[in-house]
Amino acid sequence: MSEPAAGPRLSDRQRLAWLRLIRTPNVGPATFRDLINRFGSAETALEMLPELMANGGAQRSLRIPSQNEAEAEMETARRMGARFVCIGETDYPAMLRRMDNPPPLLAVKGVGAVFFLPAVAIVGARNASLAGIKMARMLAADLGREGHAIVSGLARGIDTAAHQGSLSTGTIGVLAGGLDRPYPPENTDLCDAIAANGGAVVSEMPFGWEPRAQDFPRRNRIVAGMALGLVVVEAAKRSGSLISARLAGEMGRLVFAVPGSPLDPRAAGANGLLKDGAILVTETADIIEALAPLTGRPVPPAIQLEEPPDFSATPPPGDDDRARVVEALGPTPTGIDELIRHTGLHPAQMFMILLELDLAGRLERHAGGAVSLVG
Repeated sequence: MSEPAAGPRLSDRQRLAWLRLIRTPNVGPATFRDLINRFGSAETALEMLPELMANGGAQRSLRIPSQNEAEAEMETARRMGARFVCIGETDYPAMLRRMDNPPPLLAVKGVGAVFFLPAVAIVGARNASLAGIKMARMLAADLGREGHAIVSGLARGIDTAAHQGSLSTGTIGVLAGGLDRPYPPENTDLCDAIAANGGAVVSEMPFGWEPRAQDFPRRNRIVAGMALGLVVVEAAKRSGSLISARLAGEMGRLVFAVPGSPLDPRAAGANGLLKDGAILVTETADIIEALAPLTGRPVPPAIQLEEPPDFSATPPPGDDDRARVVEALGPTPTGIDELIRHTGLHPAQMFMILLELDLAGRLERHAGGAVSLVG
């Protein structure tokens, strides 16, 4: 497995500014992208944050991480043998560029070349059966021998079996907490083994971050986003694996499922996916055959930032403009084009008002670019 070719890289100063910006409260991947598009750099965006938050109606100024705090997190990464990879750099995971609002910055421990193998995600129940564990391990090992990386979430059960089965061929573990906070803790040795055997462990969360319930769906979107397809081995009717499958389908990834006994609750979710049109898997060849048309496609190029609206020909939004947008919004998701038509504002003005509301914690973003007010 060779390292990716050299390409564009951020300077240490730029990387620190990116880290400070993405660690600022209310700055998620979509807001980060909008800020960079509007102001051209993370450093300029950081300078503008207090004014933008105030314009959006923030009740108090949010605390922006200091330069020293960002440097301390960088040093923690170095001590762990990890690094921060920014979107647009050649060693950023290639398939993540194809998903909506990819994480702008990932902490990575291990070998970046594994990101350039065509990947398959394998997920499933934590309380998996012995048969499910055996199936996940077999699928991962077979796919690895065929040149695929295996992606999973380092959870107990099916995830662990998938990583173990592909340990020697290249596997990617995605954490819901910081790189130094594996969950469950008993998989700490597995994380180390993955990084030491040509794979990688990644996280978008800060070092020291203990995973919370709401962090696991965020992790699941990265698991789904890294892969060409996602295989569910065992899953109950309401499980994180089904969230991963839904996200994979929304991203245009192939969704596979291994059938199970109708008498086993752990098979209900996978069987339900099959009823809804997931690809049936009884052997590895089922996955390889379905992926064959996709694996020959070239890796997408490094992401280019979007062309922001032209602000030079329009005045900045005023308080009356902000009030009209807030009045037009509500708890129901609304398309931005519809908001522009309704308010009569220039797209550049709407862009700024929504960015201000987002930074103030008053805006919620939805699939398809729709927005609503936070309740």
